[in-house]
Amino acid sequence: MATPAQSSPIPTFDLNDGRAIPQLGLGIYAMKGVEGVDAIVGAVDEVGYRLLDTAVNYENEREVGEAIANSAVDREELFVTSKIPGRHHGYEESIASTEESLARLGLDYLDLHLIHWPNPSVGKYLDTWRGLIELRERGLVKSIGVSNFTEAMLTELVEATGVTPAVNQVELHPYFPQTELIDFHRSIGVQTEAWSPLYRDQGLFDETPITEAATAHGVAPAQVVLRWHLEIGSLPIPKSANPDRQRSNADVFDFSLTPAEVGAISALERGRMKDRDPLSHEEM
Repeated sequence: MATPAQSSPIPTFDLNDGRAIPQLGLGIYAMKGVEGVDAIVGAVDEVGYRLLDTAVNYENEREVGEAIANSAVDREELFVTSKIPGRHHGYEESIASTEESLARLGLDYLDLHLIHWPNPSVGKYLDTWRGLIELRERGLVKSIGVSNFTEAMLTELVEATGVTPAVNQVELHPYFPQTELIDFHRSIGVQTEAWSPLYRDQGLFDETPITEAATAHGVAPAQVVLRWHLEIGSLPIPKSANPDRQRSNADVFDFSLTPAEVGAISALERGRMKDRDPLSHEEM
């Protein structure tokens, strides 16, 4: 068994329910089998990741559970997130789905559970949210939130139940900075979480504001992008099974970007993304 990091190098954000969440997490999409388990254990024990982000639809909750069991880090030090898929929407369905996730993970509770997708054509996300509130009251879930929700949908949840999601996990990166949504999140106390925070590169790392900032601070372009997320109040969840990239991605807390650098990177927003459907995503 690997020797664990003595303490995680990753600081925390405060959530609206009084709990703390690491400011950067490990995306676990597509990590499966023995290789996936080993990659997760290494990220936790050797690099210091504490936030693990999985979902029913990733079909790897068992691997995450095995990695947690194999890790030298105590369960209580980890922040485990999973997500309810669209096909499990509804009050009773969401409770059953969560119980099944816990069984696959081999855990007594989840630190954060999200509605993965509002599934607006079905229209049961409000019932699903009520299910999550019940799960939190039972202690099966510590914090509750959503993913891929719009401002209008968040407002509906709050007005109907009086409970504000702790987190809204959305697509967010310099080409799609979602400035207005982040401002709204901040105004009602929701923590922004970013999936696809590096946009799988796709030319992003060659953009002048990013390469110039990387040179100025002596870091890699990916580190600049992840630091940009932190500067704007976004919690990024980069995916990587590569130990070197995991370590590099987590090493973004000993430098800061200037306001000018942040503004230049945010200005990379592409016109073709400005008008995209805010409910479009790749991780339902």
